Amino acid sequence: MNFPPATQFPPLILDDIKGAQKMLSGVSRVTAMEGSRHLSELVGAPVHFKCENLQRTGSFKLRGAYVRIAGLSQVERAAGVVAASAGNHAQGVALASALLGVGSTVFMPVGAPLPKVAATREYGARVRLHGHVVDETLAAAQEYARETGAVFIHPFDHPDIIAGQGTVGLEILEQCPEVRTIVVGIGGGGLAAGIAVAVKAVRPDVRIVGVQAAGAAAYPPSLAAGHPVSVGSLQTMADGIKVGRPGDVPFPLIRELVDEVRTVSEDELSSALLLCLERAKMVVEPAGASPVAALLSDPKSFRGPVVALLSGGNVDPLLMQRILTHGMSAAGRYLSLRLRLTDRPGALATMLAVLSVADANVLDVSHVRTDPRLGLTEAEVELHLETKGPEHCAEVAAALREAGYLVLN
Repeated sequence: MNFPPATQFPPLILDDIKGAQKMLSGVSRVTAMEGSRHLSELVGAPVHFKCENLQRTGSFKLRGAYVRIAGLSQVERAAGVVAASAGNHAQGVALASALLGVGSTVFMPVGAPLPKVAATREYGARVRLHGHVVDETLAAAQEYARETGAVFIHPFDHPDIIAGQGTVGLEILEQCPEVRTIVVGIGGGGLAAGIAVAVKAVRPDVRIVGVQAAGAAAYPPSLAAGHPVSVGSLQTMADGIKVGRPGDVPFPLIRELVDEVRTVSEDELSSALLLCLERAKMVVEPAGASPVAALLSDPKSFRGPVVALLSGGNVDPLLMQRILTHGMSAAGRYLSLRLRLTDRPGALATMLAVLSVADANVLDVSHVRTDPRLGLTEAEVELHLETKGPEHCAEVAAALREAGYLVLN
């Protein structure tokens, strides 16, 4: 389904977002605003989390989906709606449709996490698994819309969607009226555009900073070019903001109203997710942790009070396990080493005693004695250790060298 050019839509204004807020009363939650002492100390000013990870369906997506579907005519509602998503938008459309009594079909990639597929079905949508990447899934959903007459619900490229997401901005102003900076993750741009319209209309002095994953950053080249530009290979764990091209509708709003767009690395994303879990006791998906990653990467560049938007908490447990391991490695909390030692009785126990004195927690040991690279009296050990940070990692490696072991990496 082809949408009209952005110029054919009436300009989005504050009244549209206030109307969406009334429509969402009793449907979406006014999510909590929680302070972060750790980030506040780093920034040198109050930092608050806007917790959309605690929203119904686990993300902000319900807001826009409900406003979009509620605005359909009776004829359009009778035809049903269709969407394509790997997770958050799928669940938002499914629940919004169920609340409004509209039939919904959601196309999801074949490899979509099973918990997200199950949740989408439980909210009442008919789920169809198609394609291995979101572009293939999107094409299948659009073809279904053409064949059946169902209304395609785009995740970000429609004014009603943007108006719904903009209600987050109104809540931020109500909950933290002294806010000076809002930090928000950007994928296609619907959330950032909506927040920018709402906030700048009331408080033009508030600085809005968008954040993209460096491996899926379409906005920096698009802003430089002055129009949406597609980027090629997308490589990031943050699937919620893994979008290869800015939306035609949100792009001009972001170009006009968002003050800056930054990028963050995968290490910074995983460290941010780990911080949210350990310090804030918040389960946040990588895309939702992107504002925290930006704060961690350059804390002194933000004027406070700062509100960082935790946009979603729908993360697959298996992915969470890998991300936490990655985050602990990035924070210097894991250390992997290979070393050589003499192959004799008690040699491994002696080496482990050195690690005990160095206060390193041994997670795994692999002991190789038959590799052709080894001498007749040599053995190689691969160690996976839990440590207390980068300085402790260096201390552990130094202790092993001082004890006479050849540390290979």
